[in-house]
Amino acid sequence: MAETAATRWHPPPLIRASAALHAAGAVAILVHPAAWIWVLSLIVANHAFLCVAVLFPRASLLGPNLVRLPQAAVRRREVCLTFDDGPDAEVTPQVLDILDRFGAKASFFCIGRRAAAAPALVVEIVRRGHRVENHSQAHSFAFSLFGLRRQRRDLDAAQQILTSLAGSAPRFFRAPAGFRNVLLDPVLARLRLRYVSWTRRGGDGMSSDAARVYARLTRGLAAGDILMLHDGRQQAAGAPVVLTVLPLLLERLRAMGLESVTLYEACERAGAA
Repeated sequence: MAETAATRWHPPPLIRASAALHAAGAVAILVHPAAWIWVLSLIVANHAFLCVAVLFPRASLLGPNLVRLPQAAVRRREVCLTFDDGPDAEVTPQVLDILDRFGAKASFFCIGRRAAAAPALVVEIVRRGHRVENHSQAHSFAFSLFGLRRQRRDLDAAQQILTSLAGSAPRFFRAPAGFRNVLLDPVLARLRLRYVSWTRRGGDGMSSDAARVYARLTRGLAAGDILMLHDGRQQAAGAPVVLTVLPLLLERLRAMGLESVTLYEACERAGAA
């Protein structure tokens, strides 16, 4: 469990409209039973729209979504490097060493069961001044289809593991593959987690082309950006691309006068953590 009390959930306009549509449909059928076909059509269309909304990971249709750092962090010339899908016994230590060379800090979105299998790595991430955040317990690609209870169990399990290993509760959550669940926000509120996606991602988990990954991350790069890479097991063949791209990216940040900080630090200093 998180070490702080739950916050109140405020449904976004799309969810409120969807609930109102269902309630109005039920009333319409009671008053005019023959209208059921029209009500059913509207409900199906509504569900289809919600499913489409899931496919836009940087949108805020399903709830608040941090895609850039607060303006105070922009003024301080800060960016945030985030790493998904770890910890990994081969990749994570090398990522940590590269970050150390440049004096950069980052946020690691860890999978609960992988953290439980490599507790020393989680401890090391924190010891080196980085933050550990929640990336679900099992990293299921069906996460966006989970019911409310299954979501709660998944995030709860990861939150407990990561809190016990890191010494403090994660404050941010990123869904597997970035596909958030329609019913996710009440669970986040209960655990006091804030949803975060990214400003830009390199696709290093799928691509073996380091030049292309680097180009995606640096095209339009600016203060306030949240950059997403992976320190977990890579799907691309060969050596993990992140180990080639990360030093180049950190050199670019240094040349631009940008500082990489953790999400928590950037938001806390802006009063938004």
